[in-house]
This record gives sequence, structure tokens and C-alpha cells, in this order.
Amino acid sequence: MNKFKGIMWGLIFIAIGIILGGNSLGLFNINIFFKGWWTLFIIIPSLVGVVTERDKAGSFIGLLIGIGLLLACKGLISYGLIMKLLLPILIVGIGISIIIKNMMDNDVNSNIKEINKKIDSEEGYAATFSGQDVNLNGEKFKGTNLNAVFGGIKLDLRNAIIKEDVVINASSIFGGIDIFVPDGFAIKVKSNSFFGGVSNKKNTNVKEGAHTIYINATCMFGGVDIK
Repeated sequence: MNKFKGIMWGLIFIAIGIILGGNSLGLFNINIFFKGWWTLFIIIPSLVGVVTERDKAGSFIGLLIGIGLLLACKGLISYGLIMKLLLPILIVGIGISIIIKNMMDNDVNSNIKEINKKIDSEEGYAATFSGQDVNLNGEKFKGTNLNAVFGGIKLDLRNAIIKEDVVINASSIFGGIDIFVPDGFAIKVKSNSFFGGVSNKKNTNVKEGAHTIYINATCMFGGVDIK
């Protein structure tokens, strides 16, 4: 997907170069500096995101906002109308994102649902306007809940004892969560994110018959890093 994204950006720059070159040579006259041209800095990256990103909600909303601003620059709608519709668009975007993601990866969703039955809903770690550093060195780990609200949580599982598939339910609202996972395990991610997301930085060679660590993440203006 990153390769396809790079190709799209390459094609966009090639198109801009051809337009500028053709204008200079008098082959055609395409004005790319039209009224409201600056909205392209919102529209084009958002359009690329809609086509290439797995999590399309933020890009789709950005695209709608960019198009709305362009229409306002053209005098077709008012800026006041855009401001009135901004919050409803954001809320609808979140709803669409949640629905789409729950329709995808049915196997992952069902596995997370089954494993979550083993986790006490009250069990876990929370950081609100604070931080938590949790190191489960030599301890048995069967899954947990992480909630960071305007705070941060670091969960270190590199030396934990994991003898079954587990789920980490991670919620990051204006916060950050770092999860350090051991080598050899399969990592599968389900993410409901809005202006945030999950970054899997763990380059793991999965062992044959290895257990799976599921990351069930909800991010809003926050992030979850898997390391």
C-alpha cells in the first residue's frame, strides 16, 4: 500500500510538472493558481489517503472539508455554512468509520470477542492526566485493558509469560500508549481511530505455532505504538 501511495504522489507531481511545462511552452493554458487553489493542499492529500489508507475516515472528512472550502472560495456556498456543518460531518465520519471497520476483518473481530470474555472488564491500567509504567517481567499475562486520557501508559511484555492468545484493549483519548511485545508472536490489530491511530513498529519473525497478541485499539486525538 505504501508503494501504491508513493506511485500516486509521483503521478501527481508529474501531472503538475507537465501542466507548468505546457503552459510555459504555450501548448495549453491551464491555470493551477485559480481562486481557492490553496484548498488543493487539503484536497489532494485527503484524496490520496482515501485511495491508499486502510483507515479512510480522517481522509474522507478532510476531503469533504477541502471541497467545501473550495466551493466557498468560488462563492457557491458560504463559509458560515461550512462551520455549521463541520461538527455534524465529524460525527458522521466517526460513525461511518466504526461501521466499516466492524464489517471488515470478521475473523479478527470474532477472535477478539471470544478472548475478551476471559478478561475482567474492571481489570487493567488507566492514566488520566498522568502516566503509568507497567513492566510484567516474569509474570503471566492473559490480556488487559489500557485507558489513557490526557496521559500515557507504557506496557512492557517483552519478558512476560504468554501461553495463549491474548487481547489488549487500548483506548487512547488525547493520550499515548506504548506496548512493547516479545519476539516471535503474531500481532494483529483492530483499530477504531479518528485523528489518531496505531503504529506497529515491531518487526517480528513469527514462530511456527506462535500465539497471537491482538491489539483492539480506539484512538481519538491519540495513538498506540507497538514496539
